[in-house]
Amino acid sequence: MGEKSEQKKKYILDKARVVFSEKGYKNVTMKDIVDACDISRGGLYLYFSSTEELFLEVLSDTHEEDDEEAVDAALSGEASAGDMLALFLKEQKKEILRKKNNLTVATYEYFSVHKVSAKENPLKNQFDTAVRIVEKLIENGVENEEFYCENPLGCARNLMYVVEGLKIMSKTIGVTEEAIDRELMYVLEGLVPED
Repeated sequence: MGEKSEQKKKYILDKARVVFSEKGYKNVTMKDIVDACDISRGGLYLYFSSTEELFLEVLSDTHEEDDEEAVDAALSGEASAGDMLALFLKEQKKEILRKKNNLTVATYEYFSVHKVSAKENPLKNQFDTAVRIVEKLIENGVENEEFYCENPLGCARNLMYVVEGLKIMSKTIGVTEEAIDRELMYVLEGLVPED
């Protein structure tokens, strides 16, 4: 594909991301994408044959980061494990509160209907990567005596279940910033060793 075609495809993906974030997955039609991109139907079909293909491309474009690189990045640098975990949770909080271009509802809609193997599910892969990052940060914090935790993997999974629940709540029934802080702090307080 030439450079101009790549730019056009990226443009379509950027516009489609906005449409999916506004309408979810199940309510989006190819006409919605055509209208958002201001291109012909044939022009869109040169790149994508269905909303499903387009949505999966939007998702894969979103989750391109390699798992091992993400874990290594979380453990690099001079910051303490506590500082790195706080930074990680700050980014999760931003994602929970993000109003624009948030694909949470569309992603859950898609994967509640389309059963794919756990290996091919970007939602599961993203969750597992986040769990590994948090687990490594907790292990590092235990090693440096910042944290006390007998089961870093269990704690990491629990924390990410809380984060995922907050993401869904924010898009369905709503959640305040204070509630997010309270729930995340509740989990983190369990890691701080008693003096």
